Amino acid sequence: MGLRVHFTAEDLSRVRVAAGPDAMWEIVLSASQLARTGGRAVFGPWRAETRTRLRHLPAPQSRLIRYLAPPVGDFPDFLTPAGAPADLAGGIEAALSTPRRRLRQDLAVLPSPPGWARPLADADRTTLAELGEALRGFHRAALAPVWPSLQSLIDADRALRARALLGHGTDGLLHSLRPTLRWSPPVLEADYPVDRDLHLGGRGLLLVPSVFCHRTPVTLIDPELPPVLVYPVAQGPGWWTGPAGRIPSGALARLLGPSRAAALRVIEDGCTTGELARRIGVTPPTASQHTAVLREADLIVSTRYRNKVLHTLTPLGTALLTVGPAAENPAH
Repeated sequence: MGLRVHFTAEDLSRVRVAAGPDAMWEIVLSASQLARTGGRAVFGPWRAETRTRLRHLPAPQSRLIRYLAPPVGDFPDFLTPAGAPADLAGGIEAALSTPRRRLRQDLAVLPSPPGWARPLADADRTTLAELGEALRGFHRAALAPVWPSLQSLIDADRALRARALLGHGTDGLLHSLRPTLRWSPPVLEADYPVDRDLHLGGRGLLLVPSVFCHRTPVTLIDPELPPVLVYPVAQGPGWWTGPAGRIPSGALARLLGPSRAAALRVIEDGCTTGELARRIGVTPPTASQHTAVLREADLIVSTRYRNKVLHTLTPLGTALLTVGPAAENPAH
């Protein structure tokens, strides 16, 4: 079984990568991951911490999230509205503005609703308001604590895709999605729970990198909606543990010095270890040492692609550079 995305020549000129994490996709996919048991090395500690925080979410809201985002099977398209803003407020507003006919159609992919969920299909204002609060509450408990790490991983993935696109065009971009997605022109293929063919028909394709999309890509159910393909970004055990807004004191002490400040500035635009060495005039082993310290301080993310490692800034690294002179001359 597999997913096959069929491209035309026009579609190849209309492939885009989302500008950053999509809050609604991450909410739904993380809610689904929370109810699973697989991927313990990657998601186990996050699940434990999130379940503790979710105890403060009112029971009706937790129940609504569990119903709409099951651990297996389909979930309604309206929760991840195509063309909506990627931020939380815009995504929730778009989801709650779904017309009643569309709500009923989308909710039909779920098992017969229990009594407490039936008013949702009628676009009941009270139930929709409760859903909005549930989505905001879930985001606070499950995603807000790890959002800087999530943002860093997705930024690093986007840097990889940008390099592939600049070096080899759309063909290179699509090839770079291996092994999750396999590009055999004019078809992009992936393992999938069911057999499905998605014909783009000149509409193009929006690629959405996601931390909580695990192993297999996800797309919208309705083939008439603007085509979207969510794919997993590379992450390993400990991805969620980045410090929240501060650098550990020991790592900060090792960071001080003009060479590493220069390295951080060069990495702002994304670079490999070899490129970093050439740009700051050091040997590759020395450049590798600099990146190790910057990575330990949660200022950069390093992502392996084929036989190279690409370094990009984390939000904390970006913030440090924007401080001004202190970033250029950290000894003062």
